[in-house]
Amino acid sequence: MKATISKRGFLQAVGAAVGVGAVYRSMQALGLVSTEVAHEVWADLPRGSGEGKSVAILGAGIAGMTAAYELSKAGYRCTILEAADRAGGRNLTARAGDVVGEVDGRQRVNFSEGDHLYANLGPARIPYHHGTILGYCKEFGVGLEVFTNDNRAALFHNRERFDGRPVSARRVITDIRGYIAELLAKAVDGTSLDSALTVEDKERLLQMLVQYGDLNADHLYKGTKRGGYRDGRLNAGLKAGELDDPLDFSDLLKSDFWEYKLHFDDFLDQNPTLLQPVGGMDTIAKAFEERVGSFVRYRSVVEEIRKSPKGVRIVYRSGLGGAVGTLDADFAICSIPAPVLKDIQNDFAPETKAAIESVAFAPAIKIAFQTRRRFWEEDHAIYGGISWTDQDITQIWYPPYGYHRDNGVIVGAYVWNKDIGLRFEGMSPEERLRVAIEEGERVHPGYAGEIEAGVSRAWGKVPFQKGAWPTGKEAPAALQRPDGAIYFAGDQASALPGWQEGAALAAHAAVAAINERVMGK
Repeated sequence: MKATISKRGFLQAVGAAVGVGAVYRSMQALGLVSTEVAHEVWADLPRGSGEGKSVAILGAGIAGMTAAYELSKAGYRCTILEAADRAGGRNLTARAGDVVGEVDGRQRVNFSEGDHLYANLGPARIPYHHGTILGYCKEFGVGLEVFTNDNRAALFHNRERFDGRPVSARRVITDIRGYIAELLAKAVDGTSLDSALTVEDKERLLQMLVQYGDLNADHLYKGTKRGGYRDGRLNAGLKAGELDDPLDFSDLLKSDFWEYKLHFDDFLDQNPTLLQPVGGMDTIAKAFEERVGSFVRYRSVVEEIRKSPKGVRIVYRSGLGGAVGTLDADFAICSIPAPVLKDIQNDFAPETKAAIESVAFAPAIKIAFQTRRRFWEEDHAIYGGISWTDQDITQIWYPPYGYHRDNGVIVGAYVWNKDIGLRFEGMSPEERLRVAIEEGERVHPGYAGEIEAGVSRAWGKVPFQKGAWPTGKEAPAALQRPDGAIYFAGDQASALPGWQEGAALAAHAAVAAINERVMGK
């Protein structure tokens, strides 16, 4: 009798023997996936498989450098055209002496020298499940540390509630839990749940609610030591402390805290543990640049993207008013952000052009301040985390590193709302700092006196970027398949807009698809 094996069993055997790349090729051969659509695959290309083939890579951001790194290991001849004078794209860390440019001006970063005095003006955190980027960090020896996203000592501020005073996150969270637990306990004590619960179920549910909300013996919420003690004391000390009065339930309901701020860290990409590279996010970009920097032509502004009999022809200009050059290659991987790409001359297919036109980017804003002392630690025992306000600045981030140093850098505003972002875009850099300081003062009285220097980044005004990340719910299908010999990458071609992981995965997909085509699979 002839032995048989299922497709699943066959693929498992292939994977065990020769790796995931072979599994992917086998899936294509079996008709289980299409060669035309970008897939999330590891780019483990066979050594030498790209010998004699060339790839023009447009953009030296994380996507472009990821593609060049993987392709070059397989023998492809890569050339990266980067319009700016630096690699990394939206991966940008500001330090003392740096110059941050926008279309109508430049800001010098007047921070002091110090390994803890920097601001990540682009991506600033890496979720624990973003395995591709974390994998590169491990491969390249990029050190990581915990990024504190959620901190119960941080603040919630709503101008119309609690007399406009900021309140600690621990009080907001514990009081809301307590009130909800009390309401549920009343329902359990009554008869409304008799048909759904047994007597034993009701008893255990009541016990759970008492513990969850810290209810008293009458199943009422009267406050809890989980929220701290009166006069801002966090501990009882040598004697039992006096409990703070619960926040007014009506005010809590009328505030905007519960709309998403309370469960912000429940969003999958905000779940702890989050990580960051030691010394700044651009450590990742620099690690890539060390490996592919020889392929990069900086200050090379792409002016035309054309299909050719050989594959592709790229027309670019070297620097402002510089010479025009051409780059011919067998393939191209384009990671130029859609708001920029749509204005570059091309002969893309109509559906590709339409897809590019459809992608809008967020006009996000970040404003960072160096402070003379770490007042958030000294005065409020806040070590990392984020405070929220209903003012335009939206968030204040406290650095999860450099603890107990003399000074520090905080993010004094992080804005992603379109209307607010455009409002900040229209301000001068000096005015942005002024507004952020004024609004920060309402969260931290005395804030203005702590500020020593500041810098802002309006991503909608950044040359060759024109925005922070794609705002759509999913990437257009046309950007996940090739247009002739032109492939697309960057987070705009992924299901993870705004994350370096999305950029790297899209690069992997493009790289794998090119290699499959070269190998005739």
